[in-house]
Amino acid sequence: MRPYLSLRHRDFRWLWTAQLISLTGSQMQAAAIDWHVYLLTRSPLALGMVGLSRVIPIVSLSLLGGVVADRYDRKRVMLATQLTMTAVAALLGFLTLTHHETLLTLYLLTGMTSAAGSFDNPARQALVPRLVPREDLPGALAMNLTMFHAGMIGGPALAGVLIASAGEGTRGLAWIYLTNAASFLAVVATLLTMRASGKVDRSGVPHESPLASLRDGLRFVFSTPVMVWTMALDFVATFFSGANALLPIFADQVLKVGAFGFGWLRAAPALGALVGSIYTALKPIPARQGRVFLWAVAAYGFATVVFGLSRNYALTFIALAAAGLADLISTVVRQIVRQMITPDAMRGRMTSVNMIFFMGGPQLGELEAGLVASLFASAAIGATVSVVSGGVATVLVVGLCAWRAKVVVDYDSGAPPQST
Repeated sequence: MRPYLSLRHRDFRWLWTAQLISLTGSQMQAAAIDWHVYLLTRSPLALGMVGLSRVIPIVSLSLLGGVVADRYDRKRVMLATQLTMTAVAALLGFLTLTHHETLLTLYLLTGMTSAAGSFDNPARQALVPRLVPREDLPGALAMNLTMFHAGMIGGPALAGVLIASAGEGTRGLAWIYLTNAASFLAVVATLLTMRASGKVDRSGVPHESPLASLRDGLRFVFSTPVMVWTMALDFVATFFSGANALLPIFADQVLKVGAFGFGWLRAAPALGALVGSIYTALKPIPARQGRVFLWAVAAYGFATVVFGLSRNYALTFIALAAAGLADLISTVVRQIVRQMITPDAMRGRMTSVNMIFFMGGPQLGELEAGLVASLFASAAIGATVSVVSGGVATVLVVGLCAWRAKVVVDYDSGAPPQST
């Protein structure tokens, strides 16, 4: 079945549309935060610390978020998290508009958004299989990736336009934050009118304490080798090659394209990923997905090296888009593996563990990139060394995985998953 046909289901269609609006706003804010920190500090280390402010709540709260998603009504959980993120974005906009923002408040409010997301993501991903029949689930997952990357393109590009058109100062940033606050209301309205139940199907699942529930979730994930290897490789790759936080330096000091150029550089990986997601929405990933996954992660590393070495705006844009395309292919393989082999009562906890790998890697990678770049007197040289070395490390790690992890090399979704 064609993946786009999953949109014929009302609840999924409306949630998909609302998430596109909300994600576009969130990505506008994420790009604006990086530019805001750069305007205040001009420091690679300060930019890297944005990643730390995002990753600490993810690592500390994601597992709890997974337990909550598997024990409580998932629609109610999402309502609480969406309203929390609305309030945080509105406060960020107000502080910026009145010139009361500081570096510390940017870090703290970014961390609060990340904390809310630690509960929102497991509940949202666990809710999706309720909105479509099982046979339509792979198509729905592919369409969600298309939506995700469309928002990742539109958000930063719009942010760049607004920042550049507002001229000097932070007024444009303030309106970006307020726009993001309004965008969350689309998801809130959809959840309030959704017909599907958000209650967890716990039939046949014995009552257990939250700690025991968490332990069972961890046992399930880490007893499935192909899931462990793919999550771990994704974490390592994005840790070494996660350098989005340094894009303001490349835009300003290396390529000299300003805020407008920065917005499009930030959108470039998502543009490449959108191309890939449209392709996978129309045609399935070929057999022997394990090998496809490894080649995709290796291509991600190579594209990162080209990005780091380039001094041409067009080449840099193409390299970032290629990295996004490669990352999309690896994400599709991992998502299908996870969702197809995970029972409904375990989906929230599985998602929360994956969040630590999937989201923790890029955010810690931004901190690592900022630390490496800060070791050099010139921010431009430091950023280049940080990005290129990260890309090379990613390629080397893929080679190690191909050598040691035959369960990944030989993985095919047509065969039953292996477990210990």
